[in-house]
Amino acid sequence: MAGSRLTKFGTVFTRVRDLVHSGVITRSEKPIWYDVYAAFPPKREPLHMKPCAAPFAQKVQPVAEIFYPEDEVKARFYEQYGMGPRPLDLSKSNFVSTCQKFVDKYSDLEGSEEQPDATLFEASARALLAEGILLKTRAAPPVSAGSRDLVLELKLSDMMAEHQLPSTGSEETSK
Repeated sequence: MAGSRLTKFGTVFTRVRDLVHSGVITRSEKPIWYDVYAAFPPKREPLHMKPCAAPFAQKVQPVAEIFYPEDEVKARFYEQYGMGPRPLDLSKSNFVSTCQKFVDKYSDLEGSEEQPDATLFEASARALLAEGILLKTRAAPPVSAGSRDLVLELKLSDMMAEHQLPSTGSEETSK
């Protein structure tokens, strides 16, 4: 039991070396490899580490995607109406977001009437408007730089045509 802790510290070479120096192992009993290892030591000391046997690290199970029916409604709501003008107030425990009110109204209307999704979506928006909740549609997506340059180029060519300026510009106007 006393020697069990020694296996955790040092290499086999250092333990045999210490046993030879202390006289536990005589010079004639030392292992064959000891002199070779002492003459040509490795650049890095080899350390034996017990492999970590973590059962949770060996198996990786894929996580199944979970979608609820209201997720599609929420996605369409945020796509059409965005987040809204104000941030969500999560400091109040009874706070209900506009999106959640919309989903609740949608599910109420869906349970009471059988309508297509598009009309049910519009009916939910109208019902919230009747309750005093104004839903503003999301702004148009930003114009990409490439299409903006084309529009500017068209406007410039139209302006030049109106003023009857030559399109080559500076060479003829300087004469």
